[in-house]
Amino acid sequence: MKLGAFSVSLSVKDIKVSKTFYENLGFSVFAGDIENNYLIMKNGNSLIGLFQGMFENNILTFNPGWDESANTLTDFDDVRDIQSHLKNKDISLIQEADTSTSGPASIVFTDPDGNTILIDQHV
Repeated sequence: MKLGAFSVSLSVKDIKVSKTFYENLGFSVFAGDIENNYLIMKNGNSLIGLFQGMFENNILTFNPGWDESANTLTDFDDVRDIQSHLKNKDISLIQEADTSTSGPASIVFTDPDGNTILIDQHV
């Protein structure tokens, strides 16, 4: 399976403090809006999302159809195909994509330790 770009989405207490901290580690703002309490920060191929007040725990995020610079890929596995694969492997989904649609959609599930995984397709 091709899951696309990977990032860690962090639930932060103070986005401005977190922004400064990750800038000190060499990250720079890549996308987002600090006034709306979210930023995507990048250091080389590494991506970290900072989200204040949007969700409780950290999330592993994959973006089918995107590379780490949010460039659209021509060859990728659609989130609905990934969903079908996961269901065939008896992985329970918390949120499913509508299989009667195409384009942007997302699915959510957890790993055996309770870590949330978001597969979020934007194309």
